[in-house]
Amino acid sequence: VTDTGCGDPERGIRGESSRAGSRLDELSKERASGVPETRLYRRRWLVVLVFSSYSLCNAFQWIQYGIINNIFMKFYGVDSFAIDWMSMVYMLTYIPFIFPVTWLLDKKGLRVIALLATALNCVGTWVKVAGVRPDLFAVSVFGQLTCSFAQVFILGMPSRIASVWFGSHEVSTACSIGVFGNQLGIAIGFLVPPILVPNVDNLDELAHHISIMFYITAGVATILFILVIFVFQEKPDIPPTQAQAKARSIPPEQCSYTASILRLLHNRPFILLIFTYGLNVGCFYAVSTLLNQMIMEHYPGEEVNAGRIGLTIVVAGMFGSLICGIWLDKTKTYKQTTLAVYLLSFVGMLVYAFTLNLGHLWVVFITAGVLGFFMTGYLPLGFEFAVELTYPESEGTSSGLLNCSAQVFGIIFTIAQGKLIDRFGTLAGNIFLCVFLFLGTIMTGFIKSDLRRQKANQQAEMNTSGSCEVSTGLFILLEWGRGEVKVVEPGNGWGTRYHPNDGSVISGAFSIDFLPVGI
Repeated sequence: VTDTGCGDPERGIRGESSRAGSRLDELSKERASGVPETRLYRRRWLVVLVFSSYSLCNAFQWIQYGIINNIFMKFYGVDSFAIDWMSMVYMLTYIPFIFPVTWLLDKKGLRVIALLATALNCVGTWVKVAGVRPDLFAVSVFGQLTCSFAQVFILGMPSRIASVWFGSHEVSTACSIGVFGNQLGIAIGFLVPPILVPNVDNLDELAHHISIMFYITAGVATILFILVIFVFQEKPDIPPTQAQAKARSIPPEQCSYTASILRLLHNRPFILLIFTYGLNVGCFYAVSTLLNQMIMEHYPGEEVNAGRIGLTIVVAGMFGSLICGIWLDKTKTYKQTTLAVYLLSFVGMLVYAFTLNLGHLWVVFITAGVLGFFMTGYLPLGFEFAVELTYPESEGTSSGLLNCSAQVFGIIFTIAQGKLIDRFGTLAGNIFLCVFLFLGTIMTGFIKSDLRRQKANQQAEMNTSGSCEVSTGLFILLEWGRGEVKVVEPGNGWGTRYHPNDGSVISGAFSIDFLPVGI
C-alpha cells in the first residue's frame, strides 16, 4: 500500500506484495512505539513459590495448638478457652495492625514486607522453642503472638504479587497458588501435630515431643528467612500488563493511603464483599479452631483422625482454590462463580452439621471434604473479585480490608460457637454458622459486578490492537493511529482517510493493489 499524498488516484504507485507486507509491519511498530511495553519473567514463578513457602510455615503454626487442644491443656495446665486463644490471637492481632502494614506495603513495596514477615515468623518460632515447659505458658503465648504479627504481613499478599508479576490471563491462577501455600500450611498443621505429639501422661516425654515439633518449625522458618533475603525481588523491571503499567504511571503524590481507604469505603459493591467474605472465612476459622472439640465430643480418643479430617477439609479446599482460579482466568465470571461457591459452602455446612453425630467417621471425612472444597476454595475468589471491584486501588489495601473482616467475624464466631457447643452441643453450634452462611449467600447476590481491572486491560488491548484488522461491514480497516483512520473499500481498491474523532474526510487518498493473505 502506498500513500500518494494527494487526491488523484492515477498517481498511486503499485507495490509488490512483499513491500506492502513489510510496510504494514512498520506501521504496526510505529503505532506500538507509544504504548507501554509489557513482559512476563520466568522469575515470577520463583517469587510466588517462595511466598507460598513462608506463608505455609506461618499458617502451620496457627492451628498447631488447637488441633491437639486437649494435649496442650494437660501440658500447660490451662483450660480449653486459653488454648483456643492461641489460634484466635492470629485473628486478634490482624485487626489493629493491617492498616499500618498496608500503608507500609504501598510506601516500601513487596520486598520489605516479605523480609519483615519472615523475620518475625523466624523469631516467633525460636521463642516457642524456649517456652516448652509447663510453667512457661506465657513464653509460648509471646512466641505465638509474634508469629501472629508476622501473619499480618502475609495474608493479603497473594493478589498483590499476582498483579505485580503475572499476566492478565494467569493472574487468578497465580493468586490461587499464593493462597494455596497458606492452605497447605493449615493442612499440615492439622496432620502433623497429632503425629509428632502423642497423648501421653508423662510430662517430660510430652515436652520432648513438643520440642521436636517446635525445633522443626524454627529450622524451616530460618531457612525461609535466608531464602527471602537472597531471591525475593520487589517487582519486574517491565510490567506484565497494561493495567499494571497504568498503575505504575500514577504519580506518588496522588497515591494517598487515606484517600484510597475512603474511596474503598464508598465503593458499595466492595463493602458488600467485605461483609460476605468475612462471614464465609469467619465460619472457616471457627470450624478449624473448634474441630478437635467437635470430633472429641462424638468420637473420643480420635485426636489423630481429628487432624486427618482437618487435613481433608484443607486439601479439598486447595483443589477448589486452584480449580476456581483456573476457571476465573478462562471465563472472567467473577460474580457468578463467587455466588455459586458461596451457595455450595452453605449447603456443605448444612450437610456437615447434620451428619457429624451419626457415629461413622467415614461420613465425616466425606462431608468435611465437600465443605472444605467450597468454603476454602472461596478464599482466592474473594481476593480476585475485590481487586476487580476496586482497581486501580492497591491490592494490598483491598485484601487487607477483606481479611480484617474475616478476623473480626472469626473471633466472634469462634467464641459464640464454642459457647454454644459447651451448652447445647455441636449441632447447635454448626447451625449457628449455617444461618450466617445463608445470609452471606443472599448478600453476594446483590453485589454489582463492576470488573474495573478487566475493563482497563480490554481498553488497553483495543488501543494497541495491530494493523490489518477486518471489519464486519463493507470496509477493511488498515490502520488506526497518527491522528487518522485509513479505510479501504474492497470493491474498488481505493482507500480514504477519516478523522478518528468526528469521522470527517481528510484530504489525500491512497491506492491499494492487493490485500495481504489473511485479511
